[in-house]
Amino acid sequence: MSMQHYTTLRGLFLQDDPESEVNLNAAIPPRFGLKDDSDDRWVKFQGEIERLNASAPSGTQYKVIFLGRHGEGYHNVAMDKYTTEEWSSWARLNGDGELVWGPDPDLTELGVEQARNANRTWKKELEYNIPLPEKLYTSPLRRAIKTNKVTFEGLLRPGLNTTIVENIREKNCVSTCDKRRKKSEIASDFPDYPFEDGFPEEDETWDPDVRETIEQLAIRAKKVLDMIFDNDEEQCMSGTISGSLHTEG
Repeated sequence: MSMQHYTTLRGLFLQDDPESEVNLNAAIPPRFGLKDDSDDRWVKFQGEIERLNASAPSGTQYKVIFLGRHGEGYHNVAMDKYTTEEWSSWARLNGDGELVWGPDPDLTELGVEQARNANRTWKKELEYNIPLPEKLYTSPLRRAIKTNKVTFEGLLRPGLNTTIVENIREKNCVSTCDKRRKKSEIASDFPDYPFEDGFPEEDETWDPDVRETIEQLAIRAKKVLDMIFDNDEEQCMSGTISGSLHTEG
């Protein structure tokens, strides 16, 4: 593993302000959480990132990464249907005769509408010159790809496609909703989405008997950041994840 170390730049977004009165449990906070609400907020924001990169010591980079979580999927509906104890058993199945949640469930109508709301928010912030992503990545799970597709519909320059990356997926549990489909099936449904090099046909990450630990998840997340900071010159990026790709923070 590389020796690179990553930190977040605090003070610009509401998400890291413990005194913020904004409801951060809302799906999309105002201005995606940017504290500055002036009309030239994103111009000033871009200027600050450019200033930081221009004055950064050798080996230090600053990038803006917009992370989007998938909209509601059928597995989320199923999880609300059962108690936590009941779901621990049902989750290992593909459905209950009424709902189908595995493998790789689709978005519900509400999930699609949540992605449309994200699209509307991007369009609103474009009026204030928010920087659009110059490079995009997504989890291979259907709910994340479809969320990405709806979120950025009509926004990106022609020819800019989102790349599917295996490691940009949530913590792997024993639930069938965490198992992805074959690469060929994904490619058939989303032909405009290229895959990272070496993406396998079968899901080699999910195991029906093994729950991924937070430590293992952190290693995967770091590999994604290493990929971005080692290979991508772009300053503004987006990642659409299925669930929460985090390292406890």
